[in-house]
Amino acid sequence: MLDSLTRVEREVYELVLRAGELMAKDIPLKKAGVVPSLVRKGLLEVYKKHASSTSPKKLKYLRLKKTDEP
Repeated sequence: MLDSLTRVEREVYELVLRAGELMAKDIPLKKAGVVPSLVRKGLLEVYKKHASSTSPKKLKYLRLKKTDEP
């Protein structure tokens, strides 16, 4: 599956892989366009959580989607 990724998709995937969990706004603007493609391919998931314990606002985060492959 990872062989079929474009260069930019692979860069964003590896960025999230290294970070573990990354705020969506931390992805460089020119590379952010591939996030929906990675979500459709089942490699990333987008979720919302509080940025801090005192803030009521939720922000979008990215993480690798858990797979059951060995």
